[in-house]
Amino acid sequence: MKTLLIKGGRVVDPKQNLDRVTNVLVCDGKIAEITDEMPAADFVIDVSGKIVSPGFIDIHMHEDDYDSENDAILTSMSTSALHMGVTLDIGGNCGDNSMDPSRFLDITDRDGAPVNIGILVGHTWLRNSGGKTDKYSPIPRDTLKAMINSCEEHLANGALGISFGVKYVPGTTDDEIQGLSRLCRKDSKIVSSHVRADVDGVFDAADELARTGQQAGVRVQFSHIGSMGGYGQMTELLEKVAEYRESGIDMLCDCYPYSAFSTGIGETTYDDGFLKRYNAGYDSILIVSGKYAGKRCTKEIFDELRAEAPETATVGYFMKPEDIKTALLSPLVMIGSDGVRTDGMGHPRASGAFARFISDYMSTGLVSVSDGIRKMSTMAAERLNLTRKGNLMTGSDADITIFDINRVKDMATYENGQIPPVGFDYVLIGGEIALKNDKVVNGRLGRSVRR
Repeated sequence: MKTLLIKGGRVVDPKQNLDRVTNVLVCDGKIAEITDEMPAADFVIDVSGKIVSPGFIDIHMHEDDYDSENDAILTSMSTSALHMGVTLDIGGNCGDNSMDPSRFLDITDRDGAPVNIGILVGHTWLRNSGGKTDKYSPIPRDTLKAMINSCEEHLANGALGISFGVKYVPGTTDDEIQGLSRLCRKDSKIVSSHVRADVDGVFDAADELARTGQQAGVRVQFSHIGSMGGYGQMTELLEKVAEYRESGIDMLCDCYPYSAFSTGIGETTYDDGFLKRYNAGYDSILIVSGKYAGKRCTKEIFDELRAEAPETATVGYFMKPEDIKTALLSPLVMIGSDGVRTDGMGHPRASGAFARFISDYMSTGLVSVSDGIRKMSTMAAERLNLTRKGNLMTGSDADITIFDINRVKDMATYENGQIPPVGFDYVLIGGEIALKNDKVVNGRLGRSVRR
């Protein structure tokens, strides 16, 4: 067995209500002891002046694509996650999977990955796999039955729950939502949703998600609440979430620390009437992939890309910064990057969400160190019922992030969303060093996380 002593850091573990300078002993990939003593170890790293935290968990991201030619999963997204202290990515969000979710987990175990990977089964992926690609229409009962059978198999193979992208598939019916969501009741798995509408429609959409939780008897996750209610609705929306919880509906939320969203130009987000809904012009859209990458949109560009290149990635500058701040300060909200890329380009959240939260909220004192780490790790682990993740308890997996709170900085921009952050001294996955001084030293330590 290999032992590692992490010496002299400020150890913060919200699960244990721990925040003090001490030492962490790692043995054979697990937390062996938190101690003020100096036990013998095969390796010692001195992290005086740094924060020692459970590895961050990104509860909402979009996993890397599958390269069928080489039978391999690409690593752009997960490498970016590692650079910002994340040790576990949860993919399959907003109803989408990049490929068969069970096979994705199997390949992750076969090849390793920059970080650990958990997967949700995407409703849209199930729908499209059944040949029903018309997002505006409901599906017949025999298709739903086949989707339910397929979903059961993926949940049995360790998927952590189900995701919906109802806004992107407006033809989704209550029968679909309830029929699939009920599958998560048995093992208390999660149901997440990109809800049906944003701006003023977000309140009815939140009610729909609450009904899902109540009627299916499951825990529900309100995905990226900032991009759904960040247009002047946030305070009232969070009050509604609190009311749901008081009535017995287990709903929580995630959010990224940016006041612009990202989506494909062909998505329903940009259906007729969107400019009036957002009270904005075409120039509030930045094109971030394809022939017009880096340009602000015009009506001519918009019409061309909607018709000829609907997969083109965009950034929409519509949200109110004060609403995002309100969300991130709420005890009902955890951090999720919603990271996604197209053609290697994309929103900076994929590279910098956790770093930005540290620099803008924790280092400034808006959020305490303990509460901030809870939002980045412990909340997600508890949400997913992963007892050995998101904490530094004896016997837990030694997924550990060590950082300098005064030096962490998000370097990514909307024009170049791949620039990694700075300020991360070490990231350990299973007790092994994956990143040191902001440099990846082992990009294959990650494995699947199943339940």
